Amino acid sequence: MLGFQRKGLGTLRLVLSFLLPAIWEAGSGQLHYSVPEEAPHGTFVGRIAQDLGLEPAELVPRLFRVASRERGDLLEVNLQNGILFVNSRLDREELCGRSAECSLHLEVIVDRPLQVFHVEVEVRDVNDNPPVFPATQKNLFISESKQPESRFPLEGAWDADIAENAELAYRLSHNEYFSLESPTTSKQTKRLSLVLKKPLDREKTPEFNLLLTATDGGKPELTGTVQLFVQVLDVNDNDPEFDQIEYRVKLTENIPEETLVIQLNATDRDEGINGEVTYSLLSIKPNGRRLFTLDENNGELRVNGTLDYEENKFYEIEVQATDKGTPPMAGHCTVWIEILDINDNSPKIMLNSLSVSVPENAQPSTVIALISVSDLDSGVNGQVTCSLTPATPFRLVSTFKNHYSLVLDSALDRETVSAYEVVVTARDGGSPPLWATASVSVEVADVNDNAPAFAQAEYTVFVKENNAPGSHIFTVRARDADAQENARVSYALVERRVGERALSSYVSVHAESGKVHALQPLDREELELLRFQVSARDAGVPALGSNVTLQVFVLDENDNAPALLGPARGGALSEALWRSVGAGHVVTKVRAVDADSGYNAWLSYELQPPAGADGARSPFRVGLYTGEISTTRALDEADAPRQRLLVLVKDHGEPVLTATATVLVSLVDSGQEPKTSRVSLGVVGPEASLVDVNVYLIVAICAVSSLLVLTLVLYVALRCWGSPTQGACAPGKPVLVCSSAVGSWSYSQQRRQRVCSGEGPPKTDLMAFSPGLTPNLDREDERERQELGCNHPGQVS
Repeated sequence: MLGFQRKGLGTLRLVLSFLLPAIWEAGSGQLHYSVPEEAPHGTFVGRIAQDLGLEPAELVPRLFRVASRERGDLLEVNLQNGILFVNSRLDREELCGRSAECSLHLEVIVDRPLQVFHVEVEVRDVNDNPPVFPATQKNLFISESKQPESRFPLEGAWDADIAENAELAYRLSHNEYFSLESPTTSKQTKRLSLVLKKPLDREKTPEFNLLLTATDGGKPELTGTVQLFVQVLDVNDNDPEFDQIEYRVKLTENIPEETLVIQLNATDRDEGINGEVTYSLLSIKPNGRRLFTLDENNGELRVNGTLDYEENKFYEIEVQATDKGTPPMAGHCTVWIEILDINDNSPKIMLNSLSVSVPENAQPSTVIALISVSDLDSGVNGQVTCSLTPATPFRLVSTFKNHYSLVLDSALDRETVSAYEVVVTARDGGSPPLWATASVSVEVADVNDNAPAFAQAEYTVFVKENNAPGSHIFTVRARDADAQENARVSYALVERRVGERALSSYVSVHAESGKVHALQPLDREELELLRFQVSARDAGVPALGSNVTLQVFVLDENDNAPALLGPARGGALSEALWRSVGAGHVVTKVRAVDADSGYNAWLSYELQPPAGADGARSPFRVGLYTGEISTTRALDEADAPRQRLLVLVKDHGEPVLTATATVLVSLVDSGQEPKTSRVSLGVVGPEASLVDVNVYLIVAICAVSSLLVLTLVLYVALRCWGSPTQGACAPGKPVLVCSSAVGSWSYSQQRRQRVCSGEGPPKTDLMAFSPGLTPNLDREDERERQELGCNHPGQVS
C-alpha cells in the first residue's frame, strides 16, 4: 500500500529539540526558553538567575519569586543555584490544544529594589498522541455496479498533536480490488477515499474485510487502525450527490440556538424509493457534535449549543446523504464553519499587592502594587486600557504590555486620610466597550510627625495654703494627632530650682494621667506664686514633645495670729501720764502686724474691761483701727494711780485669731517726777507729731491707691471692649472685693506677692487699700477723730 515518506528535516528538528532544551533570546525585555512536553520532573529549563543578571546568593534576600497566569506549579526555580526546572507534568495538548504556539508566561519578581522580569517558556510538542479513528469498525455498502475508479470517502483519523507529529499517512491492507487515496494538502481538499480498482462481482466476493492504518510523522511513529467491512450490493447503483463538495459558512459567536446555518441539498438520479434521500452527520471536528443538529429529511443544519470564538475558531462537519434504495447509496459533503469574534469577554484584572501598608512619609514613585490585565477577545475587542478612579494620590505606570505598576504620585498624610480604596478600571476597545474593576486597599501607616499639643500655652491654678500632702491640684492633658505608640503621651516636670530647693520637692506630675500633685503643704507667707513647666513627650522614634506653663497661686488662709510690735511684744508696756491732761490726749499706741493678707491681715483693737469692773466708765479708750490709746475725759483724784489696760488685737479671718497687749499707765500728780522714762510731757510732743505724720502718710497712700484702682478699672474696661468674645470674665488678673461692717475695698491678688518663677528672684509688690467707712461707725471713734481733727484710715499691714 501507499506509505508516507518522512523528510529528513523533521528528524533534525527532533534531535535539536532534545540537544537544546533551553534557548534564551533578548528581545522586548523577555527571556525565552523552550522545553518539550512530558519532560520528567527536574528537567533543566534554563539558568534564569544568571540570564537575568542575578547572583544565586541574592535570590533569597531579595525575595525571588515566580508568578504565572497558568498553573503556578508547572515550573519551579531552585533558589540555591537559580536554575528553572520542570516541577510537574507538562501536557501541551491540555495547555494549548491545537494552537500552533504554546507558551507559559511567567513573571519574576525580586525586591530591594523592586524589579519585574517577564519570562516566556515555550512548550514544544512531542509525539505522545497516536492517531485515533472515530470508530474501530466502519461498514461500507458498495454496489456491484460501481465502475472502476469509483471513490468512497472515508473518515480520517484525528491526531491531537500538531505540525509533523500530526501529519498522518494512511495505508490499506493488501487486496486486489481496493486502493487508498490520501489527502495531498493540509487543507484536505482531496479527501481520504477508498478507490475501486476493478469491477466487483457480488456472486464471487460478497464482502471484504480491510484494515486501514494511520501513521503520524513523529519519532517514534504512532499508529491507529480501523476495520473496514465492505459489503457488495447490487441493483441501486446511483449515489446521492450534493450541489457542492464543500460549503463555507461564517457565524458570529454566541449566536442563538436553533439558528439556521445552512440548508443542504443532495439529489439521487434513481427513481422511486432509491431516489429518496435522508441526511445524517458523520463527524464534527473538533469535538463539537453537540453544537449542531441536522434535520434528516430537509437537510437543515442548525445551531444546538453556544459557539465560543475563544474555544474554537473553526468547525469541520462531515455530512452524508443516503438514499432509501436496497442497498442504500450515500453521497458526502463537507461544511466548513468559521466563528467570528464579538466583544463578549470583559477584561480580567490580576493584582499582586506588594505592601500591606504604606508609611505616610513614603516618597513619590514608591511601588504599591503590580497589576496585569487580559482580555480573551481578539483584535480591537482585546485591546485593554487601565485607569484609576476616583482621584487619589496614586498613578498607574505601564511596565510592559498589559502590565502596570501602581505607584505613589504625591505625599500622604495619615492624619488627613488614613486609608485609600483605589479602584482600577480596565476597559476594552470593543463596541460597546466592556470593563472590569478591582479594588486595592492601601492603608497609610503612621510615622511620628506630630508633637503632643496642649489646649493652652499657660494655665492658672489657685490652691489654698496648708493643703494636704499629695493633694491633686490640677490635670494637664496634651493631645497627639498620631496613632498607637506615636500618640502615647507621658508627662514630666521641667526640673529647676525654686529658691534653694528643687521644684520636684514641691510638686509632682503623674507620667500617664498628667495629674499634678502638691507634695507638701504650701505656705503662702513663704511662697505666693509657683511658676513651672510640664513637658509632654510621645513614645515615637524619635520622640517629640512640647511644654506647658502652670502658674500656681497660693491662696491665703487665716493661719497667722496678730503679732505685737515694739515693747508690748515681750511684756507689758509702761507709760507715765500727768493727771492734768485733758480728754483726747494720746497716751500711747499699740502696734501689731499679721503675716496673712486681705481680711485675714486686717486688724482691729478693743479695750478689754478690767476684771471686777463695776461698770464705771474707763478714762481710756483705744482706736478701733489705729491702736492709739487716748483719754476719754479729764483725769481726777478718783482714778487709781496705776491703770492696767488690756488691749485685744484681732484679725477679720475665719476663724478670728487674736493677741493681747498689756499697757500699764502710771498717773503722776503735778510736781512729781515720773518714775518711768516716758512721761506725758515727753510723749505728747512726739506722739502729736507722729499723728500728723501718719495723717499725711495715709492721705498719700489713699491717693496712690485711688489712682491704682482707677487705672485697673480702665484697663479691664479696655480689655473687655477690645475682646467682646471673651466677656467680662476673660482670663486676667483676678480682683477680689472685700467687705466688712466698716466698709469695702478692692485689692489686687498680686499685692505683696512673693513670685517664684524662672525669670529672676522673688518679687514683692506694694499692697494698698482704702476702706470706705460707713456712716454707722462707733460714735466714740467719731468723736475721737473730731478731737484729733483728722481722719485715720486704718493700720496697713
